[in-house]
Amino acid sequence: MSIASRISSAAHRVDVFAVIEKLLTAASLALVAITVGGQLGHMIGLHGKAGLVVAWSIAVVYDALWIGSLRMSEIAIRQRSTVGMIVMLGLSAAAVGLSSTILLILGHAKVFAFVPVAAALFMGLRLFAGNVLADPATAARIAEQSADDRNARALAAADARHLRSEATTDVFVETAEHMGEMQRQIARADVLTRGQAEINKARAKAEDRLQKSEQDHGVKALAFTERALALTVSRPAVTPAGHTAAELDGHTVVTQVTPEIEAVTIQPVTVDETDTVTPSRQAPVDNPMNLQELADAAGVDLPQPGATLTDGQLEVVLRWLRYGMEPPRSYRQAQDDFRKHGFQAREQRVRTTWKAIEALEAATPAR
Repeated sequence: MSIASRISSAAHRVDVFAVIEKLLTAASLALVAITVGGQLGHMIGLHGKAGLVVAWSIAVVYDALWIGSLRMSEIAIRQRSTVGMIVMLGLSAAAVGLSSTILLILGHAKVFAFVPVAAALFMGLRLFAGNVLADPATAARIAEQSADDRNARALAAADARHLRSEATTDVFVETAEHMGEMQRQIARADVLTRGQAEINKARAKAEDRLQKSEQDHGVKALAFTERALALTVSRPAVTPAGHTAAELDGHTVVTQVTPEIEAVTIQPVTVDETDTVTPSRQAPVDNPMNLQELADAAGVDLPQPGATLTDGQLEVVLRWLRYGMEPPRSYRQAQDDFRKHGFQAREQRVRTTWKAIEALEAATPAR
């Protein structure tokens, strides 16, 4: 609906306050006229038609004064006349109060005594709406502008949300490949770390089994490797004709080999100096070579605790441990210090390298 049509419809709109005010005013005037016109003649001592005419005349004049004061009050309010508003509103209030009093005292239906007050209140509402609030045409234009503003703000907010949504969608589309690769790397890292954890667990269990086996059977296993094994072959007897006795019987003889293990004298555990008692006068060597100097002299990298040692690095570490004390450390002492410093190697490698160091030490003439 356009603004012009709204203004036209507003101009023809019925003013509810004015209608109710007119109805209440008419009812109040009728009630006052009937009450005063029917009883005022007897009250002033007039009877018959003369009393009725006088009473109704007074009632009509009073009603004219009442309704006139109300209309003049409206005119004074519209003109913004302070004096007129004071006089006319005061007269209207007196007329309304007197009408309510007459109806309350003289009227037979006292419930209608406050009809004039209700008429005055509706008149006040109509005057307030007509003089304080905008007219219907202006109110329609204001409502139209307000609706346009609300719609504009709603569209702006919707556009802002749409732009934010588009920006977020663009970011998701742009980074989808990166996010997928990130998830791939996360999954790969998870699988590889789980697999490495299983490998470490299996290796740790294997190392525990080897260490326990070396502790329980290492000495005997090393002693077994030093035994010399000899094989004795039993040959069948040969006849002067060059045939064996079995061939004479028409059978082929299979040579049997009987393994014989020679008795080897194994020195007790002192072979590795595992349980050798260290003299009580053992003391650190003055100004010994440190591990870096020994590694440089051997031409190997500096051995690192926890890392896998090469044969050369393992020999450097064991020499550093053995000759750091005077007399030199025993195997058991060196093995304990080897573990304390965080170095790692299989027991068999440590024993073999230690025996090689001892053998070289025994072969070197004393100075």
